[in-house]
Amino acid sequence: MSQETQRVAIVTGAARGIGAGVAIRLAADGMAVAVLDLDEGNCAETVKEIQGAGGTALAVGADVSQTEQVEAAVARVASELGAPSVLVNNAGLLRDNLLFKMSDSDWDTVLDVHLKGSFLMTRATQKYMVEQHYGRIVNTSSSSALGNRGQANYSAAKAGLQGFTKTLAIELGPLGITANAVAPGFIATDMTAATAARVKVPFEDFIKAAAERNPVRRVGYPQDVAHTVSFLVSEGAGYVSGQVIYVAGGPLC
Repeated sequence: MSQETQRVAIVTGAARGIGAGVAIRLAADGMAVAVLDLDEGNCAETVKEIQGAGGTALAVGADVSQTEQVEAAVARVASELGAPSVLVNNAGLLRDNLLFKMSDSDWDTVLDVHLKGSFLMTRATQKYMVEQHYGRIVNTSSSSALGNRGQANYSAAKAGLQGFTKTLAIELGPLGITANAVAPGFIATDMTAATAARVKVPFEDFIKAAAERNPVRRVGYPQDVAHTVSFLVSEGAGYVSGQVIYVAGGPLC
């Protein structure tokens, strides 16, 4: 992809884990990538890896649940990298607890970051896509959208993202913009390591148990999700929209 036609992508929650994997892959695909996370300083490693491989990356700090920060971040990307035409809404966090122990803050924080954050980022970015009559939006859902003990907040947010994605596909499709979602299963990241620690299981044992339950007999890694996102934001995926793709190693009921 030449500099004149280089696509600009924004990946949220890209300081580590799935987001970092996606950002690095999109840069390898030839895109200029805005690596966005809550703390701009935490984006340094992802940016360094992209730039070390000859790619273009910009670290951006923003709280995706705050309208003014989102609008300022997207405007900065447009000014410094160019008009964004690809958005991957991946920012997220966990506040797991059983329903009777879950606080208002546990609920609000998870819904604000995952669901409201995706809404705000999409609203701020879509105008640039409309002007280009081209856009690719990918939202990160989860297999937990189907329900998971101790994750009423997270499951609700991830299920909401699926409905959000399908509505975006309907509204934005006539404007040259596709919207899809990836729904990872067990992905080995710092977040799943934190879950293992919370339930007091060594991470190696946690991974082994998850692999034994999986039809492909392994867990996933950020690169597995990144490969799928790479396709969904590609030029060739223009006839794929409104879909939820489970990156989970097997069918889910």
